[in-house]
Amino acid sequence: YLVQSLPAVAAALVVAALLSWAASKIRANHRIRKLGGRAKTVPSRFFGIDQTILTLREAKVHRNRELWEERFSTFNTHTMELSVLGQRIILTADPANIKALLATQFHDFGKGEAFHHQWAAFLGDSIFTTDGAAWHGSRTLLRPQFVKDRISDIHCFERHLRRMMALIPDDGGVATVDIQDLLFRFTLDTATDFLLGESVDSLGTPRVAFAQAFAEIQAHMNTMSRAGPFEVLFPQARFRRNLKILNDFVEPFVERTLAMRPEELKGRNESSYNFLHALAEFTREKHILRDQLVAILLAARDTTAGTLSWVFHELAGHPDVVERLRREILERVGETREPTYTDLKEMKYLQHVINETLRLYPAVPFNVRVALKDTYLPHGNAKDENEVSQDSARMKLDKIANVLVSIGILKGTIVAYSTLTMQRREDLFGPDVAQFIPERWEKWVPKSWQFVPFNGGPRICIGQQFALTEMGYTIVRMLQKFDRIESRATGVQKERCEITITPSEGVKVALRPAARQL
Repeated sequence: YLVQSLPAVAAALVVAALLSWAASKIRANHRIRKLGGRAKTVPSRFFGIDQTILTLREAKVHRNRELWEERFSTFNTHTMELSVLGQRIILTADPANIKALLATQFHDFGKGEAFHHQWAAFLGDSIFTTDGAAWHGSRTLLRPQFVKDRISDIHCFERHLRRMMALIPDDGGVATVDIQDLLFRFTLDTATDFLLGESVDSLGTPRVAFAQAFAEIQAHMNTMSRAGPFEVLFPQARFRRNLKILNDFVEPFVERTLAMRPEELKGRNESSYNFLHALAEFTREKHILRDQLVAILLAARDTTAGTLSWVFHELAGHPDVVERLRREILERVGETREPTYTDLKEMKYLQHVINETLRLYPAVPFNVRVALKDTYLPHGNAKDENEVSQDSARMKLDKIANVLVSIGILKGTIVAYSTLTMQRREDLFGPDVAQFIPERWEKWVPKSWQFVPFNGGPRICIGQQFALTEMGYTIVRMLQKFDRIESRATGVQKERCEITITPSEGVKVALRPAARQL
């Protein structure tokens, strides 16, 4: 009898599970409607598995932005949602929603426990993976190291920049150089010098094991983030080997610093005082020093190198910009003088070139937040035409289907946002949005939250000024020495979007040294 009843029991359990699932969906939909409503939904099959596969496939061929734009264009919106194995995910490139995520509803959204767990082996309990008191403690610890203009930073840039420029053949602009490779090595050397007081010397030794491991770790973590619940299907052995290389490199510096007495740290002058020493004055916990060090190394090296790579990619295709920029540089600092902080800030066209590059290629092109409680996003739910006729008349919209209202967001909902996609929106920036035009910044000012290359709100990048200074300094010194940048690209340049955005094909150029005037 017991054997005969097993099928009936199993069937009853299945029915009960389905009813429970349906009831939970009804309750969730009711809560979402009370908070605002739903966004337009990305069609999917097999519980969203097809969308995960599509995302990974498009990322592999560097079509991340294009995929987002195609989704938004198809449904005439800039905020959508999809579901993967029951996990609701919001995608947005709407300035109002990004403002809510980063500023006006800052306490409603954070990195979340799942993100912290996923990234813990790499970035630990650093400023990039924590929320609440832990994040605030990290911010308080790190911010003082970036609030002043240090002369030693300029000296650090100059020292390594001279080594980089010496690697560029002085042959009248004949040889082809991958300037992206040199820039990544340069910024790694400046970052390790600034953080540790000792450069890894990747300009002297191109294939530094640590640098290779660091790059592969980022690529792996980027794939894991896109894979979502399917990350368990990906092998981890190479990642663990690379992580060991990273830790073996960083930890001796931490241990050496912790072996110093507090009075030794305080007694050092600026030239022998580094970022790690400064942190050690405030905490003696090894794991905190390690985690913050790795996080800032990621930010200090990759964002700057990526942006500079895009600068030279664009300059290689715009000789008129090179000519005007070089003229401004020579008028301000001449052919040989090292620029000061004041020089860099007062060269307006230089600032326009950097801003236009950051508009087209914001350093962190995609980012994510998780709802820490039930809340909403202000834009993205297109109501039915019959429901919004009064609103549409009041807002003077031609198409009432485009009236925007809030989206209900339940605790635990993932919200992915893209400054890259937002800053390429033709409706916000005009028909020439895809073109590199530094001159647009002479009269045009973006509206609030339409240009956020360094994020915004309480989590705005604390190293923003350091990065802008290094970018500006590098561009000035390079154009003092070289008067022509010729593209030697052989393939179609695409946007490699991992944690940061970089040119997919490198930046192959020929650099012609300027004739020195006697």
